[in-house]
Amino acid sequence: MKREELKIMVVDDTAVSRGLITQALDWMQIEGYRTCADREEAMRSLVQKPVHLVISDYHMPGLDGLGLLEGVRRTRGIERVGFILVTGRADATVVAKGRALGMNNMITKPFTREGMRDCIERVVGPI
Repeated sequence: MKREELKIMVVDDTAVSRGLITQALDWMQIEGYRTCADREEAMRSLVQKPVHLVISDYHMPGLDGLGLLEGVRRTRGIERVGFILVTGRADATVVAKGRALGMNNMITKPFTREGMRDCIERVVGPI
Protein backbone atom coordinates (compact mmCIF):
# COMPACT_ATOMS: atom_id res chain seq x y z
CA MET A 1 0.00 0.00 0.00
CA LYS A 2 1.25 3.47 -0.79
CA ARG A 3 2.15 5.49 2.29
CA GLU A 4 0.07 8.42 1.00
CA GLU A 5 -3.06 6.23 1.07
CA LEU A 6 -2.45 4.46 4.37
CA LYS A 7 -4.81 5.45 7.21
CA ILE A 8 -3.72 4.50 10.74
CA MET A 9 -5.19 4.97 14.19
CA VAL A 10 -2.83 5.04 17.19
CA VAL A 11 -4.51 4.18 20.50
CA ASP A 12 -2.63 4.69 23.77
CA ASP A 13 -3.62 6.26 27.07
CA THR A 14 -0.28 8.03 27.53
CA ALA A 15 0.77 10.99 25.41
CA VAL A 16 4.44 9.99 25.54
CA SER A 17 3.73 6.54 24.09
CA ARG A 18 1.42 7.97 21.42
CA GLY A 19 4.21 10.40 20.58
CA LEU A 20 6.81 7.65 20.17
CA ILE A 21 4.55 5.80 17.74
CA THR A 22 3.62 8.92 15.78
CA GLN A 23 7.30 9.95 15.61
CA ALA A 24 8.02 6.60 13.94
CA LEU A 25 5.11 7.20 11.53
CA ASP A 26 6.44 10.69 10.77
CA TRP A 27 9.88 9.17 10.08
CA MET A 28 8.17 6.77 7.63
CA GLN A 29 6.49 9.81 6.04
CA ILE A 30 3.04 8.47 6.87
CA GLU A 31 0.75 11.45 7.31
CA GLY A 32 -2.64 9.72 7.40
CA TYR A 33 -2.86 8.93 11.08
CA ARG A 34 -4.93 10.02 14.01
CA THR A 35 -4.68 9.28 17.71
CA CYS A 36 -7.07 8.27 20.48
CA ALA A 37 -6.48 7.99 24.21
CA ASP A 38 -8.92 5.17 25.04
CA ARG A 39 -11.07 2.35 23.70
CA GLU A 40 -14.37 4.25 23.69
CA GLU A 41 -12.95 7.18 21.72
CA ALA A 42 -11.21 4.76 19.33
CA MET A 43 -14.35 2.69 18.65
CA ARG A 44 -16.47 5.80 17.99
CA SER A 45 -13.86 7.19 15.64
CA LEU A 46 -13.32 3.89 13.82
CA VAL A 47 -17.03 3.38 13.18
CA GLN A 48 -17.39 6.95 11.86
CA LYS A 49 -14.21 6.91 9.78
CA PRO A 50 -12.53 3.49 9.37
CA VAL A 51 -8.78 3.10 8.90
CA HIS A 52 -6.56 0.43 7.36
CA LEU A 53 -4.63 -0.25 10.55
CA VAL A 54 -4.95 0.20 14.32
CA ILE A 55 -1.79 0.35 16.44
CA SER A 56 -2.87 -0.07 20.05
CA ASP A 57 -1.14 -0.26 23.39
CA TYR A 58 -1.92 -3.34 25.46
CA HIS A 59 -1.95 -1.73 28.92
CA MET A 60 -4.69 0.88 29.18
CA PRO A 61 -7.09 1.64 32.02
CA GLY A 62 -10.50 0.07 31.71
CA LEU A 63 -10.39 -2.13 28.67
CA ASP A 64 -6.93 -3.15 27.46
CA GLY A 65 -5.72 -3.39 23.87
CA LEU A 66 -7.05 -6.93 23.49
CA GLY A 67 -10.47 -5.67 24.56
CA LEU A 68 -10.24 -3.05 21.82
CA LEU A 69 -9.22 -5.75 19.33
CA GLU A 70 -12.22 -7.85 20.36
CA GLY A 71 -14.53 -4.85 19.90
CA VAL A 72 -13.09 -4.13 16.46
CA ARG A 73 -13.48 -7.75 15.34
CA ARG A 74 -17.12 -7.82 16.51
CA THR A 75 -18.15 -4.55 14.84
CA ARG A 76 -19.56 -4.72 11.36
CA GLY A 77 -17.74 -2.47 8.92
CA ILE A 78 -14.43 -2.43 10.80
CA GLU A 79 -13.99 -6.12 11.57
CA ARG A 80 -11.26 -6.55 8.94
CA VAL A 81 -9.10 -3.59 9.99
CA GLY A 82 -5.46 -4.55 10.53
CA PHE A 83 -4.44 -4.59 14.19
CA ILE A 84 -1.00 -4.30 15.80
CA LEU A 85 -0.64 -4.64 19.57
CA VAL A 86 2.16 -2.73 21.33
CA THR A 87 3.20 -4.20 24.66
CA GLY A 88 5.99 -4.06 27.18
CA ARG A 89 5.53 -7.76 27.93
CA ALA A 90 4.85 -10.23 25.18
CA ASP A 91 4.02 -13.20 27.38
CA ALA A 92 2.58 -16.36 25.85
CA THR A 93 -0.92 -15.73 27.23
CA VAL A 94 -1.17 -12.27 25.66
CA VAL A 95 0.18 -13.54 22.33
CA ALA A 96 -2.19 -16.53 22.28
CA LYS A 97 -5.24 -14.44 23.17
CA GLY A 98 -4.28 -11.82 20.58
CA ARG A 99 -3.92 -14.43 17.86
CA ALA A 100 -7.23 -16.03 18.82
CA LEU A 101 -8.92 -12.63 18.51
CA GLY A 102 -7.39 -11.95 15.10
CA MET A 103 -4.40 -9.75 15.95
CA ASN A 104 -2.31 -9.23 12.80
CA ASN A 105 1.00 -8.47 14.48
CA MET A 106 2.59 -7.22 17.68
CA ILE A 107 5.65 -5.27 18.71
CA THR A 108 7.30 -4.98 22.10
CA LYS A 109 8.48 -1.81 23.81
CA PRO A 110 10.94 -0.35 23.48
CA PHE A 111 10.85 -0.46 19.69
CA THR A 112 12.90 1.23 17.01
CA ARG A 113 11.32 3.13 14.16
CA GLU A 114 12.77 0.52 11.78
CA GLY A 115 11.17 -2.21 13.87
CA MET A 116 7.82 -0.39 13.76
CA ARG A 117 8.11 -0.03 9.98
CA ASP A 118 8.81 -3.75 9.60
CA CYS A 119 5.89 -4.59 11.89
CA ILE A 120 3.52 -2.40 9.87
CA GLU A 121 4.78 -3.74 6.54
CA ARG A 122 4.07 -7.32 7.67
CA VAL A 123 0.41 -6.28 7.92
CA VAL A 124 -0.13 -3.86 5.02
CA GLY A 125 2.73 -4.74 2.67
CA PRO A 126 5.62 -2.52 1.58
CA ILE A 127 5.11 1.20 2.15
